[in-house]
Amino acid sequence: MSKHFTSIISAGFGKFASKEFPSTVQNFINASYVKLMGLDMSEFKEPSIYKTLNKLFTRAFETPRPLPEDETKLISGVDALITDAGSIVEGKAYQIKGMSYEIKELFGEHHQEAVAKVDGGEFINFYLSPKDYHRYHTPMKLNILSLTHIPGKLYPVNFPLLRNKQNLFIENERVIIECEDEKGRTQVLVLVGALNVGKMVVTFEENIRTNSDIREPQHYSYENLTLDRGELFGWFEMGSTIVTFSEKGSIFPEVAINQKVSFADILGTVL
Repeated sequence: MSKHFTSIISAGFGKFASKEFPSTVQNFINASYVKLMGLDMSEFKEPSIYKTLNKLFTRAFETPRPLPEDETKLISGVDALITDAGSIVEGKAYQIKGMSYEIKELFGEHHQEAVAKVDGGEFINFYLSPKDYHRYHTPMKLNILSLTHIPGKLYPVNFPLLRNKQNLFIENERVIIECEDEKGRTQVLVLVGALNVGKMVVTFEENIRTNSDIREPQHYSYENLTLDRGELFGWFEMGSTIVTFSEKGSIFPEVAINQKVSFADILGTVL
């Protein structure tokens, strides 16, 4: 199967964003992007410090954000907009209100047992816009069981497409991370690629190569791999979406659709 046009566009943008231009040109690119997108750089280095646009996209905090002391609190792992959230009913969740999809198709063949385990539980959609902090962290302490990279298209995940393109998350390239919390309950994190996302990086799996020539799902399993609450586990190179799925009775979320959240914000309770 040949590359979809969205992957070709994204690969081209990725090359531009990763190119180190002469300092005067790079400073102009960075400053223009900050102004155009309205980036809040108060927690980061000056835009001129970043040698490529991609390094600006994937910027790290100058000073780590503090986490809530109460470890029973569910935190946001990202800076994002919550585009939808709610209960998983009969194996279905929503990419946006009125637009449902089958979780079994999103998860892929390697995570079908997890489909049943999260049924009746909670899902939360986090949309990271191009102006947001692009790194992602764990919302609670998690034992990582397995990961699958599923190649796909790279349609935008903005509101017009969310409202009008059925099965958008299923068609797009994605990374499914199956986990268990400290009480052994299933938690699934899904990283969804999007237009101009040249790469989705997962720090604990160096073999992941998104928007590449890989055409078949790649599956990896782990033993004794635990990430603490708030631990960095990767980043998007440009904005995209993360969807979380939690086993019934494992969390009590307190979130609202169209709520803007930041990494380390309290989003509810881990039960």
